[in-house]
Amino acid sequence: MIDVHSHILPSVDDGAKTLADAIEMAKAAVAEGITTIIATPHHRNGAFENDKSSIMEHVYALNEALQYHRIPLSVLPGQEVRIYGEWLDGYRDGDILPLAETKYVLIELPSNHVPRYTEQLLFDIQLQGLVPIIAHPERNSELIEHPTKLYDLVKKGALTQLTAGSIAGKFGKKIKNFSLQIIEANLAHLIASDAHNTTSRAFYMREAYDVIQKQFGSQAVYVFRENAELLVANETLYKDAPERIKKKKFLGIF
Repeated sequence: MIDVHSHILPSVDDGAKTLADAIEMAKAAVAEGITTIIATPHHRNGAFENDKSSIMEHVYALNEALQYHRIPLSVLPGQEVRIYGEWLDGYRDGDILPLAETKYVLIELPSNHVPRYTEQLLFDIQLQGLVPIIAHPERNSELIEHPTKLYDLVKKGALTQLTAGSIAGKFGKKIKNFSLQIIEANLAHLIASDAHNTTSRAFYMREAYDVIQKQFGSQAVYVFRENAELLVANETLYKDAPERIKKKKFLGIF
């Protein structure tokens, strides 16, 4: 299993505080059945700055430590970038790091709104040959209240990544229900842990896939897990064409 969003790198953001914490997270990931994990520290979120070069150094050091401790987990470089107006300049300057050095970039929206320039920026990102992935849209209060905004962003080429803990109910019933509705509306493409530690923000990947299995069947589980594999391979992900989703039906779901 591949986890495409985590905060396992030590001492860089609000995830693992120490190398010992990162090692414990790695052990927990392996216990979940995770073999590869993309480290995605926060960048440009107002609290943390983690540019491409520093992340590469931290990933190398963590992989060395995992080999020393004989933990069968491979860590790949990535970044969770808060959306900001000069994003394209940051990418051109080598500040932005795509997931596992592929064409996929993880974009974080503010938790309480969707900036007005979001649609245009995500379009401009695609013009650079990149594919934007919206991190945990199920936890954005504006998207919860106005889900057609998510529909419009996906229709215009963005992908989405839901948090395993959201699906497992760790963020409350409202967010769990919205997560399942996003899946039902064919607007979800990846499931990832967004793990920060082994306690309050753990992996919950198996638990989430159990919920998906019960709600949507084994094919849905296969597609989500396969999409993570395809992402790391820098190939095209499985997704239902948004044009096949009737907006009336989508509105009726929520």
